[in-house]
Amino acid sequence: MTEGADVVGVDIITRALSIRQPYAEQILRSVKTAEFRSRPTKVLGEAFLIYAARTPGPTEEFARIGVEPGSLPTGVIVGVATVTHCSETADGWAWHLTDVRRLRQELLPERHPQPTWWHPFDKPVRVREPVAA
Repeated sequence: MTEGADVVGVDIITRALSIRQPYAEQILRSVKTAEFRSRPTKVLGEAFLIYAARTPGPTEEFARIGVEPGSLPTGVIVGVATVTHCSETADGWAWHLTDVRRLRQELLPERHPQPTWWHPFDKPVRVREPVAA
């Protein structure tokens, strides 16, 4: 299942980050360029998988990208990104994202998702082909 996930510029990925919808979709559409968390991360400059968590975010956030609640994929890995740096905000920490790419095919994780960093597969995801531009 993890073989051949198609992502530009990534060879091997071992970690995933759980992000609620519609935030995961906002990141994939470049509407949202930072993920907000209660603490900074030391995982910088490493590509990670974006897991679209089953628990949805606020209803009003779906309207920002013109979709209805329940219309976006959940419980699957939908893309990849890289955290370049963290900055402190009034409410916590902004994890600034770059190199965001949507997977050509969503992946069902083999392991149970966690609220933050976790390893969804027994083996790293190996990327063979880039997404068509």
